[in-house]
Amino acid sequence: MSNIKDKIKIIESHVKSYPDFPKKGILFWDVFSVLQNPEIFGLLKEVLVQTVKEIQPPVDCVVALDARGFLFGPLISLELKVPFVPIRKKGGSCRGKSDRIRIPWNMGR
Repeated sequence: MSNIKDKIKIIESHVKSYPDFPKKGILFWDVFSVLQNPEIFGLLKEVLVQTVKEIQPPVDCVVALDARGFLFGPLISLELKVPFVPIRKKGGSCRGKSDRIRIPWNMGR
């Protein structure tokens, strides 16, 4: 299977969704249902890596926000052989040198 659109359709069919969670008007997509299926998780990794490889100029590092980003960012960075840079929300446990920036957040708040 080489068509990225076909792979995405298969992946989407395995993502569970929960309307009005965490509050009314938000549709929560539960990606953990994909992670529980190694074949579909593998397809997701292929799609993510293929998509990132098409970015020009080529990426020189992968930056991802904690939680889901920490699940997928390292997979992509390993495949591309570039560094992974984790980004944590305020209050996250960071050791060593770190910088703080403000990022707008709109997850139902």
